[in-house]
Amino acid sequence: MKVKPLPIKIHFFVCLTFLLYAGCKENTPVSKPEFPPLSFENPDANGGAWKTVIITSPEDFKIETPASTDADEYQKELIQTKNAVSQRTYAQEVAINYWASGGVLRWNQIARELVAKYNHPPKEGEPLDPMKPMASPPFAARAYALLSVAQYDALVTAWQYKYKYMRLSPSHSGVKSFLPSTELPSYPSEDAVVAAVSYKVLSKLFPAENDYLYNKALEHGNTRLWAGANVKSDIMAGGILGEQVAEKIIAYALSDNFDNAKDDRQTWKAKAQKVKDAWVSQDDPKHAPLLPLMGLVRTWFDKEQVLGNPQPPAPPTLKSDEFKQDIDSVKKIGDTRTEEQKRIAEFWSDGVGTFTPPGHWNKIAEELIRNQHFTELRIAKILQQLNRAEEDAAIACWATKYKYFFPRPTQVDKNIKNSLNVPNFPSYTSGHSTFSAAAALVLGHYFPKDSVRLKKMANEAGMSRIYGGIHYFCDNEGGKMCGEKIGKLAIDWGK
Repeated sequence: MKVKPLPIKIHFFVCLTFLLYAGCKENTPVSKPEFPPLSFENPDANGGAWKTVIITSPEDFKIETPASTDADEYQKELIQTKNAVSQRTYAQEVAINYWASGGVLRWNQIARELVAKYNHPPKEGEPLDPMKPMASPPFAARAYALLSVAQYDALVTAWQYKYKYMRLSPSHSGVKSFLPSTELPSYPSEDAVVAAVSYKVLSKLFPAENDYLYNKALEHGNTRLWAGANVKSDIMAGGILGEQVAEKIIAYALSDNFDNAKDDRQTWKAKAQKVKDAWVSQDDPKHAPLLPLMGLVRTWFDKEQVLGNPQPPAPPTLKSDEFKQDIDSVKKIGDTRTEEQKRIAEFWSDGVGTFTPPGHWNKIAEELIRNQHFTELRIAKILQQLNRAEEDAAIACWATKYKYFFPRPTQVDKNIKNSLNVPNFPSYTSGHSTFSAAAALVLGHYFPKDSVRLKKMANEAGMSRIYGGIHYFCDNEGGKMCGEKIGKLAIDWGK
């Protein structure tokens, strides 16, 4: 029988105690880390008062009042930290460098890796395994959003207590830290908070990965002791807070209606029958479409604004001059596709086995963030606004797709030469255009010097689907309109 893992906060303590009896320190020099340790110019001291997404108030979550740094209890913890530092191994120093570059970003990377691993449709006749979800673009957008919101709300809570108790880090008590010292209060540990909340949320989304995620969370939290950056009670309190906040986010996820998006009753068929020249699956053999009821999933921002006006106009009828001009343009691209157009189509393809278009924009966000000096809290704020916009983009886009059931170009004209695989859902509007327009607007708000470049990237992402022969220009324009609207909603929330 498989033994259920200990709660993360308890296992932190077990592992920390074990460290006192760990093996000898190795003398192997640590190679240069992939990224430098996270540093910040502004500690965001008022972060505990920032607006939260799901939780009502940070003070709804309780941790013990910490002992003062001159108390005997703290001095004993300090000795434990010094012992851990003196016995630190090469493997532990590698782990310290890995997590010190930013826990929020590292867990975002882990989420992207899991999305890519599970972004595969089931084989023909193979039942869906709830332990191994299909990480399609809408699923991925939701996963990134839930993770980012969990991290953000948990860190706002942590900041509230950091500046309530103002406990200084062990480096102020004579511990030589492996990492640069900061003035950020150490209780509770922000790393332990992020580790616990990320593990809990991701293990619900990817149940088969529970053991892997659990061990990652333990390593993340324990690196703070190995580095001499925290004492045991800092880490324990962080684990407690992270678990408490995670339960709130998981409860939200259980009530957001995503589980019904796959449309087990196949109500989409009756809707499609009412549409002339409706989309049909081009899979061979044909499969049910992807998440026909995604449009009914709970939105992060105001539902009426996400799904309401301004809405993309209805696509042109197949007999109209507008449509003829559009499909002729797509056909011409297929007949004369350049190497540059092929490159662009492939670069933005984000298909099966990748971390999807929302994940692509998370990677872009990471690259922008790493050029700055932000706290974990500010990083989490940016990512939760980005990823809530991405999930709402998926909801709005999929609602439009299954409203019009617009056929793909290769369904209308079999002679169109596509360079990308045809997705198994209707054409109008383009998911790539919607995701990208929303993401570029949100990231451009936080990185104004890059805003023009980001918009160009979003336009290229939308055009890539036309270059690949699987979308029309009208799909692109409709998606861009919707994505920009949702990006503005996300920005307004942050203000």
